[in-house]
Amino acid sequence: MSFSASNDVNGHHRHQTNASWGSAGQNAYTKSNIGAKLDGYFDKKELPMYKDKPYSYASSRRKPWYRKWRFTFAVILLLVGLLSWIGLFSSPTEAMVKAKGTSKSTWSWMNKPGAAKVGWDDRREQVKEAFMRSWDGYEKYAWGYDQYHPLSKKGSQMTPGGLGWIIVDALDTLMIMNLTSRLSHAREWISTTLSYDQDQEVNTFETTIRMLGGLLSAHYLSTTFPDMAPLADDDEGAPGEDLYLEKATDLADRLLGAFESDSGIPYASVNLKTLKGVPSHADNGASSTAEATSLQLEFKYLAMLTGEKDYWSKVEKVMQIVDDNAMEDGLLPIFIYTHDGTFKGANIRLGSRGDSYYEYLIKQYLQTFNEETIYLEMWNQALAGVRKHLITYSKKSHFTIIAERQNGLENSLQPKMDHLVCFMPGTIALAATGGKTVAEAKKAGKWGKTEQADLDLAIELSKTCWGMYKRTATGLAPEITFFEVDDPPKSEADGPFRSAELAPGASAEWKDDFVIKSQDAHNLQRPETVETLFYMWRITGDDMYREWGWEMFNSFVNYTRLEGDAGFTSLSTVLEVPPGTRDNMESFWLAETLKYFYLLFSPTDFLPLDTIVLNTEAHIFPRSKLIRGLQTGWERKPRDKDGKVTRERKRHGEREKEKVTESKASGAEKKGDVGEKRDAEGTGKEEGKEGGGS
Repeated sequence: MSFSASNDVNGHHRHQTNASWGSAGQNAYTKSNIGAKLDGYFDKKELPMYKDKPYSYASSRRKPWYRKWRFTFAVILLLVGLLSWIGLFSSPTEAMVKAKGTSKSTWSWMNKPGAAKVGWDDRREQVKEAFMRSWDGYEKYAWGYDQYHPLSKKGSQMTPGGLGWIIVDALDTLMIMNLTSRLSHAREWISTTLSYDQDQEVNTFETTIRMLGGLLSAHYLSTTFPDMAPLADDDEGAPGEDLYLEKATDLADRLLGAFESDSGIPYASVNLKTLKGVPSHADNGASSTAEATSLQLEFKYLAMLTGEKDYWSKVEKVMQIVDDNAMEDGLLPIFIYTHDGTFKGANIRLGSRGDSYYEYLIKQYLQTFNEETIYLEMWNQALAGVRKHLITYSKKSHFTIIAERQNGLENSLQPKMDHLVCFMPGTIALAATGGKTVAEAKKAGKWGKTEQADLDLAIELSKTCWGMYKRTATGLAPEITFFEVDDPPKSEADGPFRSAELAPGASAEWKDDFVIKSQDAHNLQRPETVETLFYMWRITGDDMYREWGWEMFNSFVNYTRLEGDAGFTSLSTVLEVPPGTRDNMESFWLAETLKYFYLLFSPTDFLPLDTIVLNTEAHIFPRSKLIRGLQTGWERKPRDKDGKVTRERKRHGEREKEKVTESKASGAEKKGDVGEKRDAEGTGKEEGKEGGGS
């Protein structure tokens, strides 16, 4: 069936049309042989045929006696085709064309009782089409540029020579979607054009998770799954066999300069030419906590591949310095000084600048097949701290919220959630089972009250994040959502609470609990909620999460797809139909958002969760046993039953044990009677990918 797309996403009123676009044919990872025979009929010119799309859609040839009634026959054929195929192919999305700011759904039949279900393979192919349309727009108008501006149809660079920001970030998505010809073009550009030998400062975190992570993931997939978008250049023994690993190693060696601070905490930036770390130009030179502690998966995997211990030890030392601060209940302020490794301010949140620290705790544990138990301990402490200090509930409908403590744990709670926080429900579920399904965990005897309570929390938080989408006119979430809460706010100890159903209708009462401010209403096509839906579906097996994802995907197509061949773009507001647009397509639209949609609609045995770990940019690494010489190498300071640090120290030449309570609320370690106070952080509102790639 046709895939309708909006002609109003750039904010202009247009006549109603049906810009249909087809799902791709069968590839190595499509179980079904179903082809969308009507797809692509109307706009073949917009989607040229590639090696990646093996089926051709030749126009039907009619026998001479049909020509007499060719118009009538065409109408009958179309009607018969629609009736025959309905329920077997991907449903059309909501009509992308709006009249007077309204939208009429052409796929609402999906949710009607007894309605035929659309196949998940076909939905996955619709996601693949969205990726190809996005990629092809970039390839046509901004090839080789780091940033793509689809409205103006041009690109821009982040460095004089470019970093391959979009190309490298999307490599593994090209691979898992089996887009061979596009991958070949990308690989050729990396081989002949990409050089990191540039006199340019780059963000340590972003370059690591996107570029280093992208190259390492490409290496893993191309060597482990040779039939996944196969290229002869990747074959064993071929001259370019190690291209991705060689580029990754070169980049990593340049990024290591960021760790050469007095404390070992990495600088916010590094010069790729001089290999010198560069302190943040803001925040008194402090680095973002999430950015300093979300480099570990990448460098550890590279250490496993190369045997170079330095990659491992640099990032492992960061974790020790952070943990030695012994912050209350494992919750960290969002800035950390590079000169002494202490925290700046007391702003605690799981949104920007805080998020992926918590994500990488459990993922470091899983990356080594559960051998580094220190990270499981740190995760458990932090999750308990989130429950104690940050969980609250909306006023009327009791939606579960992870709030912020912008002035420390002892001060008031702010009922605010960045969309970035929506990585957390899926991560909680992942931690509860280790990537197994709930049924498998129960069968293995690894399920109890704690795991069930964690899953219940993940379920409720997932619903809150989905509510951010259902709350708006476009069906897309804003960058930041505030909530109406009681005064004083309810805590988990006051519960349990169960949230209201997300009833339809613009005036549904539950929507009153969601407060969206105009300055926060933009949408950057972020991945965190679909990431959570992917984990929740894989772990619980509940198709509800896939249905939510399909509805979300349709909203992205409805309102972020552009006319013609430019692809998709970000939005300036999700509160109006048609929405205003921003002239930018973030690289994580290709690297994360569309990848998670594709995985959500893929079979469960496609990249099983218990064999891989995805970094905060959705790049895919294998789980591996520790090899000789690579291990944690440090121990946590002893703690009592309340989590307070205890230690031994010498006094007057006599060794005695003394319990020392280390209070770090201000972020400075107290030595003797001297305490150093750091300034507290106010509310920040960062955009882009700051503080967490998830």
